[in-house]
This record gives sequence, C-alpha cells and structure tokens, in this order.
Amino acid sequence: MENISILFALSAGLLSFFSPCVFPLIPAYVAHLTDGTVSSGKVKADKKVLFFRSISFILGFSIVFVLLGASASIVGQLFLENKKLIQMLGGLLIIFFGLQMLGIFNFKFLMFEKSFMHKIDFKVTSIRSFILGIAFGSGWTPCVGLALSSILLLASSSETIYSGMFLLWIYSLGLGIPFLVLSMVVTYSLKMVKRINKLLPKLSLINGWILIIMGVLLFTGQMQRISSYLSAFTI
Repeated sequence: MENISILFALSAGLLSFFSPCVFPLIPAYVAHLTDGTVSSGKVKADKKVLFFRSISFILGFSIVFVLLGASASIVGQLFLENKKLIQMLGGLLIIFFGLQMLGIFNFKFLMFEKSFMHKIDFKVTSIRSFILGIAFGSGWTPCVGLALSSILLLASSSETIYSGMFLLWIYSLGLGIPFLVLSMVVTYSLKMVKRINKLLPKLSLINGWILIIMGVLLFTGQMQRISSYLSAFTI
C-alpha cells in the first residue's frame, strides 16, 4: 500500500466531514441518534448512549464504503492489462472533480442529492444506528460524493482488492473519527460548530486542490515514485 495513497484517503475523509453537506447536520444527527433535543446552545443527550450509537453509525457507513472499494478494485483488476490507461483516465476524472469542487465547473448532475433521513422514523438503538449508518453511506450527499468518487478511482488502480478496501477503510476513519469527537462536543456546546461553519468554504477549496494534486499524480504516474520517496523516511 502506497503511503501517499493512504494520506490522500485520510485527508479526503477528514475534509469530507467538514463539507457543507455534512458538518452543519451534525447536531441533527446526534439528536436523531439519541432521541435527544437541541436546546440551550447544546444537544441534550446521554453521552454514554451517544458514544456507542455513534460507533454503530460509523461502522454502518464504513462497511458501505469498504464494499464500494472492493467493487472498484475488482473492476480495476479486470482491466489489469490497461492499468496505465485506467490510471490516466482516473487521474483526469479526479482533476475534473477537483475543479468542480473549486467552483470552476458547475455541472448540476454532479450535485444530485438523495437522503434517507426523512424515511427513518424508528426509535434508534445501536443496531438501528448501524442501519442508519448504512443508509447514510448509501444515500451520499453531492460534495462528499466528489471526494468519495476520487478515492474509489484511486482504489480501482490499486494492486490488489484488499488494497482498495483498505483505502476506503482509511477514508471512513477520516470521516468517522471527527464525527465521533464532534458528536460528544455538541453535547456540551454548539459554539465550536458555529465557528467551524465559517471556515467551510475555505475547507472546500482545500479539498478541491487536494483532489487536483491527487489527479495529476495519478495521471502522470508519479504517485508510486513519491510514495517510494516517503517510505525511505519510515524505515
């Protein structure tokens, strides 16, 4: 597994969490997971219950992403003879996604959004939190979809199916860890959420540039060379 690919997957997960499509909804998700309420500038919920249900929720969407990574890797293995061409096409698509995120392109078909939240009205338990996580991962939102699609393209060019699955697991960690941390923070105060909301446009620009850099490296075949250079410092 290339170090640079892991770094990109983790960064994409982190920045996906801090996207305008996900981050502002954290208080609502936390309240939904615990049957809590938002009042007095915080989410009122049982912290122990919230912790375990958040873990179940994160595992739910992680499984969806890992399975997507396996599917992408299988497709990549089927076209192994044309791997270089696939990497170049994947790189171009990732660059395109980055330009879309920067606002240089504005194709509405890439901004399609579907959500299952309004369809789920049952009382949440840990098992149902897991199911909610699966629904959350399956009904992904548009701006996160660009980063997710980029990591899937990267997974399709990986050497093995397990490597592709691992990349999506790293992506899920990048998304899940801040979700777990912030879900606990909002039970004390929503001030941090309001402060970070002001930075979301800048974070979206960072995400766009990261996708463009990743696409260029994949297109030019430099991803492996940089990874080999970085690995010299980890031996």
